[in-house]
Amino acid sequence: MLTIVQPVMQRDLHASFEQVQWTGTGYLIAVASLLVLAGRIGDRYGHRQVFAVGMLGFGAASAGIGVAPDIGWVIALRVAQGAFGALLQPATLGMLRAAFPPDRLGMPIALRTSAIGAAAAAGPVVGGALAAELGWRSVFLLNVAPALVIGLLVLVVRDPEPAPAPRTGLDPVGACLLAVTLFCLVHTLVGMPGTGRAAVTVAGCGAAVVAGGAFVRHVRRGRDPLVPPEVLGSAAVAFALGVLVCASAVLSGALFTGVYFLQDVLGLDPFRSALRALPGAVAVVLGAPVAAVALRRYGPRRTTAVAMSLLVLGVLVLSRLDRAAGAVPVGGGFFLVGAGFGAAMVAATAVVVRGAPAEHAGVAGGLQQTAMNIGPALGVAVATALMTLAAPGGGPAGPVVMSVSATGPALTVLAAVAAAGALLAAALPGRAGTVPPRPRTAP
Repeated sequence: MLTIVQPVMQRDLHASFEQVQWTGTGYLIAVASLLVLAGRIGDRYGHRQVFAVGMLGFGAASAGIGVAPDIGWVIALRVAQGAFGALLQPATLGMLRAAFPPDRLGMPIALRTSAIGAAAAAGPVVGGALAAELGWRSVFLLNVAPALVIGLLVLVVRDPEPAPAPRTGLDPVGACLLAVTLFCLVHTLVGMPGTGRAAVTVAGCGAAVVAGGAFVRHVRRGRDPLVPPEVLGSAAVAFALGVLVCASAVLSGALFTGVYFLQDVLGLDPFRSALRALPGAVAVVLGAPVAAVALRRYGPRRTTAVAMSLLVLGVLVLSRLDRAAGAVPVGGGFFLVGAGFGAAMVAATAVVVRGAPAEHAGVAGGLQQTAMNIGPALGVAVATALMTLAAPGGGPAGPVVMSVSATGPALTVLAAVAAAGALLAAALPGRAGTVPPRPRTAP
């Protein structure tokens, strides 16, 4: 919804373009930096309580944005929204892991994925209608009542829930190191297309590598590390996270590139562009339950490999479109992309969540959501850089004129990223769908 109302918000609050960008960037950085810590808090204190706090806090921040007097308050409250949103996301997976046995997780995760797809499809339409009739503030105020009701219901309704994990430490040092790593990485990826300076990008990536190395060293030597060794040391979980990064990068990069193709090459308005891309969201909603059935029958390895192959095919179809492309090939390409992404997300998420012990389900959920936040930033950054270089007039100077020659190569590279994800799928568990236990080593 935010993307739809950003231009109106900018005019109403007399903000600069960079300030409006930070309403999205600030949220993304806050979420990505805190997801794993939020999962650890849920493992310790209970996912239900953490979910309720996140939902109520998210609603309160939304109410604040709805009455914010200037852009500075909007940015600050969007960062707060991101922090509370970070509490929500791992908690949902942690509650699913606690409520269902590992071999029954596929369908609940699929339904969660379908709900995300439905929200992604309806969000721009609902947000646009509200902004047109009631103004941009109504988009945020819309969140307040549902967040309040859901948060209170979670606190009042008492279903059986396993006891929280033993009271181990929260590892503030590890949390800070991981937050710095993800802040540097996400900030660099988000800002890379706008800076145009290689030195800034290299410095940001270098800082992320240094902080990440310090984090891994701390985890291996700490007594109660933020990410337990049985989660960090699982090869299946690591490869599944890699699949999620690839799949989400390709989806976001393809949507970003596809929107420019539809509007700048085919000359469609935003509403007609959204209709052309709608089959992708429909495929996520409908395909996720099918992926859950395939997951039980064929296992994560084959399900994920087929899903990433569909993603490759869909992106290649989009990359071959030209000015004469009609609704059928465009919709077909987006449908294949959505179907492949939805199935890959279901299968890889199931591996991550079931591959971790139940007492560390929140941390596993945090890692899964972190991958799903890094991937889009990476995909959009790659797509933007490639389109800028390939477009007529592109490069450090001069206006960029979008054309087929710009979108085609970018989509082809994204198809190669999806193919890399298909190769990673070969390391996932087979038909049994179980993650082999990691052998214990002597301290």
